[in-house]
Amino acid sequence: MPEVVVLVLAACGTALATGLGAIPVFLLGRRAAALTPLLLGFAAGVMGVAAIAGLLIPAFQEGSAAAVIVGLLAGLGFLIFVRRHFSADAGFMGQSGPGARTSGLVFLVLFVHSLPEGFAVGTAFASDRAGLSLFVILAIAIQNIPEGTSVAIPMEEAGFSRTRMFWAAVGTSAPQPVGALIAFVAVEQVSSLLPLSFAFAAGAMLALIAIEMLPQAFSGPRRGGPSFGVACGAALMLILSLLLGV
Repeated sequence: MPEVVVLVLAACGTALATGLGAIPVFLLGRRAAALTPLLLGFAAGVMGVAAIAGLLIPAFQEGSAAAVIVGLLAGLGFLIFVRRHFSADAGFMGQSGPGARTSGLVFLVLFVHSLPEGFAVGTAFASDRAGLSLFVILAIAIQNIPEGTSVAIPMEEAGFSRTRMFWAAVGTSAPQPVGALIAFVAVEQVSSLLPLSFAFAAGAMLALIAIEMLPQAFSGPRRGGPSFGVACGAALMLILSLLLGV
């Protein structure tokens, strides 16, 4: 099977993993909202280790410090730019009202930030480092699950069906196969882009953690949930990195 087909299938798999996050909402209904701080913390821990161990450290090993810094700043700027240029004033999936607007806003935030996650998958896949592509793909898939829960919770409150919640969750990660393909082709054509691409993806992911995930996780009643989630997510990915030799 051609390498690019394997990449696209893997990226589609990470997108489908987001739909799994809707399942707790199916089972718990509105009570699932209590899990949000814990799940966001878990996703932040997973993504943080993936960004540093899977992308940033290899970027420094593959290229110069200047290239890595440029990539980091570009990734940070990219995420800030796209967050400032979308609106959720209209309804969402044929429904209107405060609940639908919240659902639309959450969907758009997750949709926008999934593109740099796709960049991370494609860049890692283009690298010849043993175990790195599997590590990053698993990291993105694992952290996509609580993101699916995040989009399904307000949709449950707005009265959406389970089918719509599932496919909306998957839809938030639709840009990942596209981003993966773009990054893979770019790095394959210009091998010197590898450290810059690593750093770009890491910068966007770390910005997402600092700007979106952690502020949401630590807002409102916490009771240690977000901190515990971060610790569990980070520990899981550190163990995985050791097992894969990343």
